[in-house]
Amino acid sequence: MPGTGLGPGAQAASGLTDVSYSTNTANALIHLYRAEVGKMTAYRQRLDMTTNWSVVTTAGLSSFALGDVNNSHATFLFAMFMNYFFLRLEARRFRTYEIAHHRVRIMERFFYPAMLGDRVDPGWHQLLLAELGKPRSPMSRADALGWRLNRNYLWIYAAVLAAWFAKLDLAQPKGWVLEFPAAFSLADIGNFPGWLVFTLVGAFYVHLIALAARAARTYPLEEG
Repeated sequence: MPGTGLGPGAQAASGLTDVSYSTNTANALIHLYRAEVGKMTAYRQRLDMTTNWSVVTTAGLSSFALGDVNNSHATFLFAMFMNYFFLRLEARRFRTYEIAHHRVRIMERFFYPAMLGDRVDPGWHQLLLAELGKPRSPMSRADALGWRLNRNYLWIYAAVLAAWFAKLDLAQPKGWVLEFPAAFSLADIGNFPGWLVFTLVGAFYVHLIALAARAARTYPLEEG
């Protein structure tokens, strides 16, 4: 579906016509627009709140782990788990945010140009009605996770990983030389061997990078 109308003085393309609205129809669409913008604002605040929880949790756990040499490095593994919980929670909120964002973009690209005298596709109402009749996020769960990773969480996870390596190093006496494969024992947790811990952490970070890399780079209705 075409995304924008024609500028003043331009000739109408095939399928683009002048669209007129009754007062009741225009008022209903204006109130819908205001409601969706309000929903976007509320969910924008909720997204920021989740990110703040992640930052505060990471800072608190890092301070605890690095504050005493006797505190286990497993604290950082717990931080990774908590951040993944916050990431999934934020991705779910982001998908709901995108429902309102999608509706707002539809009205901004079709309704308001038509109100200002531009020519738009007269069938755009069906797109909006479909969104209202069966609300669905234009973004998949994997894309939502990737977007939030790219925007915020990769930086947080990079900080956690660096702090974890620092904790493993600080727990060793001065003059200690890093040698493999003996160095894997630094990550031992009880009966869990260090090589298994490193393998799991490495696989987890590969998963995060893959999510960030495959996330869609454009929003729906943003092309063209």
